[in-house]
Amino acid sequence: MTAPDEDADPDSPEGRGGAASVIPAAPAGSGRSGLDRRRILGAAIEFIDGQGLNALTMRRLGAYLGVEGMALYRYVPGRENLLDGVVESVIDELYGDPDVHLAASHGWQDYLQRLAHGVRRIALAHPEVFPLVATRPPAAPWVRPPLRSLRWVESFLDALIDTGFTEESAVAAYRAYSSFLLGHLLLEVSQKGVKISPEDHPEGVPEAAADTDLSEYPTVVRLEPLLSLDESAAEFEEALENLLGRLEVVLREGRTPRRGDRRT
Repeated sequence: MTAPDEDADPDSPEGRGGAASVIPAAPAGSGRSGLDRRRILGAAIEFIDGQGLNALTMRRLGAYLGVEGMALYRYVPGRENLLDGVVESVIDELYGDPDVHLAASHGWQDYLQRLAHGVRRIALAHPEVFPLVATRPPAAPWVRPPLRSLRWVESFLDALIDTGFTEESAVAAYRAYSSFLLGHLLLEVSQKGVKISPEDHPEGVPEAAADTDLSEYPTVVRLEPLLSLDESAAEFEEALENLLGRLEVVLREGRTPRRGDRRT
């Protein structure tokens, strides 16, 4: 860990004094003696962080660890199982975040703010991994990303119900909260050049800007310095505060979600 950069985004690795994964990766080239599932998953996260998801294969991950790719199958049955493990492991970093609490010991707003910033720290520390959190099949059909852990969903619902929400309004809050996090954070990582889907062309790619004729858009050109400012941290905080304000109304009015078909 290094000293936090006071000028950096407070949720970024730099603002936190370095990215702190709770999973130790096997040292590159460590060979078979350093292998177990936990260390392979840690190495996969490091690999994706450094080289991107599309570059990940079992063979390349094996080479990164100094073993044949087939040696990994003893611990992970295949690439799909590996990706599921990566998502689970990244979300589990919330348990190692000292600023995130499993219980609403200081009120539901404090609980949700801490959890939201914890998820954002994961997205900023692992932007290449975060789209997986949005796209991998969930543990149950009613679990919504990015809170992919059943334990965190249980914690979320208990925290709100224990602080006055009805069961119906807690579910409504869960839907609104998860939608807010996912939409905001996917947009934020896409602006860093991360592809959200194989066909995606992220915003801010220099090649795309070079091919765009801006001569018919004088206002855009004039305001480019303002449009180019990175206000992600402030926008996230403002949107989170607005969301909490809406949930205050949900709590006060006991509002229930619209009835829909139950998923099977």
